[in-house]
Amino acid sequence: MRPEKQNLTKEYLVRLNASPFFIVVDYKGLTVGHLTELRRRLTKAGAEIHIVKNSIFRLAAKEAGVSDLNGSLSGQLAVVTGQRDISTAAKVVKTFGSELDKLKVHFGFLNNERLEQASILKLADLPSMEVLRGQFLGVLNAPASKFVRLLNTPASQLARVLQARQEKLGEPAVA
Repeated sequence: MRPEKQNLTKEYLVRLNASPFFIVVDYKGLTVGHLTELRRRLTKAGAEIHIVKNSIFRLAAKEAGVSDLNGSLSGQLAVVTGQRDISTAAKVVKTFGSELDKLKVHFGFLNNERLEQASILKLADLPSMEVLRGQFLGVLNAPASKFVRLLNTPASQLARVLQARQEKLGEPAVA
């Protein structure tokens, strides 16, 4: 292998090892302007897209321990990687693809598990990680709030009974 290809393979190997996921997309029909806009959106989402030769990416993926490609690298493909969660990057790719109808998701990997197109599109529909964390904390907090209300209920009921009894006897209400 030529030294240039070895350097590119090493570069993509570093990218794949640094990212917990990657998404392979077909960019056929996109202009430079479209790719620039997609790169801008992905950067905001903590991800990036790179156009790579299929043979070089196949070698880098094999060295990274991803061996389940089985001939799925064909055509004009680009790879989306990132440091944050996959759902945010998948959401950007899905939205951009629906706007232009030219960007197609092929497959992806999350922690060395292959994800097909349908799975990636489902991940794109998930709420952001911050929203999921908030929902999770709400679920954890709900039983504690209910418990506190249950503990306070008998005391407040007793206070109302004493207040009613006091008013019935004609004594002035205690503040």
